[in-house]
Amino acid sequence: MARLPMSDWKFLTNHALVLSWITQHPQTTARETAIAIGITERTALKIIGELDASGYITRRRRGRRNVYRVNPNLPMREQTQKNVMVGDLLGVIAPKRAKRGVA
Repeated sequence: MARLPMSDWKFLTNHALVLSWITQHPQTTARETAIAIGITERTALKIIGELDASGYITRRRRGRRNVYRVNPNLPMREQTQKNVMVGDLLGVIAPKRAKRGVA
């Protein structure tokens, strides 16, 4: 059976990847987040802003940096996943931090 060339797609959206990164690195910068995920810093800032505006994360200043806290008790945004909390997803993709209580 011939294998088809693999297209450039991912199972997780950039929003999920940013949320997972922030869960594991609560004192990260947008630049560090962008580099880790492979997106532009501008895109990382936009996603962080959207996650903040939607209540999935909160930001607090500590010196010159932000410290993020993830709210695991909000439902996923997809219509078919409304009964799944974001913390359930994070428990799978960022298990170490999620099990201790999301920073």
